[in-house]
Amino acid sequence: MSAVSPVLERLDQNLDASLERLFELLKIKSISTDPHYADDCRRAAEWLVADLKAIGFDAGVRPTPGHAMVVAHHEGPAGSPHILFYGHYDVQPVDPLDLWESDPFAPAVREVEPGHKVITARGASDDKGQLMTFVEACRAWKAEHGNLPCRITLLFEGEEESGSPSLKPFLEANAEELKADFALVCDTDMWDRTTPSICTSLRGLVGEELVVKAANRDLHSGMYGGPAANPIRILANILADIHDETGRVTIPGFYEGVEETPSQVLKAWETLGQDARSFLGPIGLSEPAGEKGRSVLEMVWARPTAEFNGISGGYTGKGFKTVIAAEASAKVSFRLVHQQDPKKIRAAFRQFAAERVPADCKIEFHPHGGSPAIQLGYDSPFLTKARQALTDEWRKQAVTVGSGGSIPVVGDFRTYLGMESLLVGFGLADDRIHSPNEKYELNSFAKGQRSWARILEALAARG
Repeated sequence: MSAVSPVLERLDQNLDASLERLFELLKIKSISTDPHYADDCRRAAEWLVADLKAIGFDAGVRPTPGHAMVVAHHEGPAGSPHILFYGHYDVQPVDPLDLWESDPFAPAVREVEPGHKVITARGASDDKGQLMTFVEACRAWKAEHGNLPCRITLLFEGEEESGSPSLKPFLEANAEELKADFALVCDTDMWDRTTPSICTSLRGLVGEELVVKAANRDLHSGMYGGPAANPIRILANILADIHDETGRVTIPGFYEGVEETPSQVLKAWETLGQDARSFLGPIGLSEPAGEKGRSVLEMVWARPTAEFNGISGGYTGKGFKTVIAAEASAKVSFRLVHQQDPKKIRAAFRQFAAERVPADCKIEFHPHGGSPAIQLGYDSPFLTKARQALTDEWRKQAVTVGSGGSIPVVGDFRTYLGMESLLVGFGLADDRIHSPNEKYELNSFAKGQRSWARILEALAARG
């Protein structure tokens, strides 16, 4: 019999007890962004430490300038991999409270339809429920076998919902202690209610604000229209030149480091049933606007973009004013993939824009963040093992997906700890995280525990 079999049985038998523990954690109002709840955040960290010590972890509350980190260690068999598991115990504010159907800090199991039950509470899905699926898997392993199959370090943050201001300094200061073979992050979603997924890529980001300046004051468009340079027109020309008629970005060197997605991965994405109509229809659109010849999933998960997020210049109030503005500005964001270098992208864009400004006009640039993309190798042995473990549990092929956005902690793990990350989560798109009436599927909580138990066994296997 497989070593994981009795662990799975124990998890099933103790589901009610694991729910009780989750409810204790969910009752704590650990809202990190509001100083009024600082004591509650501390209490959540201390609750986790006590629970982890009960399992056998060497756990402690680690102070930071903000809310505390929870760090815990447990040894594993000689030669087993060292895993760092990350989650966060802080939650979003609950406002507007009057939109909640029940007290956000009075967790309950509610049957939304026959046979379909959900856990309701702030933090149920993001991220206390997800965090505890891994803790419960460790608890069951320890109870059945007296040890864990791998060497495990846990890092639970208390400021994820407020920008993680203490995370980078903490990782840098404690890199030697925290560095592992790879990281597991449980703060993502499944593809759908019955299809597990692993996120293998996150797009990077470069943000730039550019300001074009011409005359030394706003001008009457009748008196100066024609001879005087118009910053709005100059800016419009710059932005219009960034894309060609096929949707490709025309900035020289922009696609340096962009790799083609393997054909077998593209074929797997095609089976997910997401096309332009299903993707764009709910937002009132129908025609893809990006690179021609690319599917919507490939565009979002594996291709870089240049998007305009705001334009300002001249008179924008009610009515009409015939004025040539002295300046105009735009906010532009670039989503990066694969090996694109944020510094090179920023420099190339600035040169591209500056070349399109008349000699007697000026252009200024203001940076707004920059981070590289994250791409886990499709042939990673960690990915292969985790995907098979998820498939075994859910009896449905686990899919590898990408994310159009960014999860900063994954980049921080690479930068400060030199580690790649597997992003495995059991949330759903309709869990209403950050909104009133947050919920977490009871089935996700139960099978999430079982999934982690299987993943731990798979990752510990030799070869």
